[in-house]
Amino acid sequence: MAKKATKKVTKKKTARKRSSDVAAAKALASSAKKAIIQPDADGEIDDVEAVKRLHDARDAVVEELRKTIVGMDQVIDEVLIAIFSRGHGLLEGVPGLAKTLLVSSIAKTLSLTFKRIQFTPDLMPSDITGSELLQDDPETRERKFMFSKGPIFSNIVLADEINRTPPKTQAALLEAMQEKIVSAGGDDYALEPPFFVLATQNPLEQEGTYALPEAQLDRFMFKINVSYPSEQEEIDIMRSVTGSGGAALGEVLGREDILALQDLVTRVPVADHIFQYVAALVRATRPGEENAPGFIKDFVSWGCGPRACLNLITGAKARAILRGRFNASLEDVQALALPVLRHRMGLNFAAQSEGVDSDHVIGRLLEEIPSDKALYEKEATSA
Repeated sequence: MAKKATKKVTKKKTARKRSSDVAAAKALASSAKKAIIQPDADGEIDDVEAVKRLHDARDAVVEELRKTIVGMDQVIDEVLIAIFSRGHGLLEGVPGLAKTLLVSSIAKTLSLTFKRIQFTPDLMPSDITGSELLQDDPETRERKFMFSKGPIFSNIVLADEINRTPPKTQAALLEAMQEKIVSAGGDDYALEPPFFVLATQNPLEQEGTYALPEAQLDRFMFKINVSYPSEQEEIDIMRSVTGSGGAALGEVLGREDILALQDLVTRVPVADHIFQYVAALVRATRPGEENAPGFIKDFVSWGCGPRACLNLITGAKARAILRGRFNASLEDVQALALPVLRHRMGLNFAAQSEGVDSDHVIGRLLEEIPSDKALYEKEATSA
């Protein structure tokens, strides 16, 4: 009996020790997250110091993602920029390129809730937003209609193969993206920030797809092209997937850090000549503009709207922060020109017949639109 009692006491002590260790680990992780962005004694945040810490955190996020994702460095970078800019992303690529794994891994490293919605031809809007169901009220015990939230009520939502569902269902998702609320039964339900939708679609030449209208495409900050991996990356993928299994992902940033970073993006300064360059670049995509290049008038039916300017500036700010700088540069703008502009211009038949795509047009624009700071300063002085 004494031995049994001793064993029970030992087991209890071991269980308590394990529980204590787990609690200590959670506390350590929590304190590490809080230490990334913290106000000083006066409640103020040192923006420059915050940028340095967030740059280090960004590197840690990328390192964590490399445990499960091979290659795709540029895709990861653009997705993170979109998240921290309060934007949404549209990924286009053929099936089997680990788009779903990428998004779920990002949600894990950022400590955010994640839901995946598989878009199919029979998907209804209520399958996304939620619906009212007859339920028992836990307080009054009365049966009444209560709103049951759909998968849209998550921090990161993966809209998988969005172009395989009819326009009515697409519109329900895109409206929630724009308004950040869901309306049902006469009530509005706010989506908890941070809220980010990453939609994927297969190339439009595949059968069974519904092209997103131009007005709805414009709501996506970025259109990110996901290409096939290189030969070495494909070999690394085979080794990783067919091996004993990768390491578990850790949480690098917390929800409060992301919200603070999103606020920090709005405070990043932008020089006047960068505003002027962005305006010149976007206006040059419009064939009706007097100063539009000849190839724009030859190949483009309609150009980019003002939202392209806003997304270029906001994205440039976020990109600068993630690289440890507290000022946006022309390099930041030019690096984001493709994902911001490629889905906002329409090419005509002449472009299609000659094999000219939007990336080719944007590349030529970046070569032709002057980026000399002195030139824009001179124009501003003369005006």
